[in-house]
Amino acid sequence: MNKVFTIAEVGQAHDGSLGILHSYIDAVAETGVDAIKFQTHIAEAESSEFEKFRVNFSYVDKTRQDYWARMSFTKEQWKGIKQHCDDVGLEFVSSPFSISAVELLEELGVQKYKFGSGEISNMLMLEKVCKTGKDIILSSGMSCFNELDRAVSFVQEHGNKLTLLQCTTRYPTQPEDVGLNVISEMKQRYGVDVGLSDHSGTIFPALAAVSLGASMLEAHVVFDKRMFGPDSTSSLTIDEFEMLMQGVRDISKMLSNPIDKNDISEKQELKKMFGKSLAVRKALPEGHVLTIDDLETKKPAGYGISASDFKTVLGKVLNKNMNQWAFLTKDDVI
Repeated sequence: MNKVFTIAEVGQAHDGSLGILHSYIDAVAETGVDAIKFQTHIAEAESSEFEKFRVNFSYVDKTRQDYWARMSFTKEQWKGIKQHCDDVGLEFVSSPFSISAVELLEELGVQKYKFGSGEISNMLMLEKVCKTGKDIILSSGMSCFNELDRAVSFVQEHGNKLTLLQCTTRYPTQPEDVGLNVISEMKQRYGVDVGLSDHSGTIFPALAAVSLGASMLEAHVVFDKRMFGPDSTSSLTIDEFEMLMQGVRDISKMLSNPIDKNDISEKQELKKMFGKSLAVRKALPEGHVLTIDDLETKKPAGYGISASDFKTVLGKVLNKNMNQWAFLTKDDVI
């Protein structure tokens, strides 16, 4: 079966609460998803007083830097988060937003790194991650092909396994902005695995992407779309993630099991059961010349002349009396 790697992104849905974050780990583990993703923020390393809010949603934080500080956890807390993921069978993935975050994630033993599209031109951090030899996931949301060309070439020169994600940096993403066409364009352009990072808040773009050959899916997850946070309305609920995972599994099976339309050997009995044989619609005397108005078709096949061969009896003469609804065989006509 074609394996699609699936990621549930918690992002900032924990709102800085360690307890809520651990609750997400337990809930996401029940959906069947492969990995759970976080964002590793070290406020003083990644942000400054000049960073603006994309949308000033916060009732707590005076600055964006304050927000990142509230979203951060200590090294020991991150170790507990990583251990919890291991315990429930989820791969721990995180997006770093600073060199310091990369160093922390290395200490935790992360297996793959996800770069948000805002970091696609951060060649210093990309260099740092490439030197780890770990798998790299690049999201393309804010990047044109020229920028992607540079980043992809950079990673390929280092030899890291690379996956690209088509992404639209709109929250929530409308259907006309998803850009499913880019999946095949990036596959053809770069020859690497390509998937979808979706912010639509529905399961449909991801399911469509799987049918188009996406090898990886990522979507934000939230307990309730009415919760406080920048990504809530662009996320899937736990129940929606379960539905998505069922769809991914089913579509993968469909794609991995092509049907030979010429092979109907297993359907012969069904064909006989549902097939039709010719019969007469009314009582007819010997010597009657058959017309189309005399004919009916009845189940099953094989009890009279095949319904598909009705033209062969038109104009033929009955050699015996026929009761109404009787099957019509070759022996009944001359």
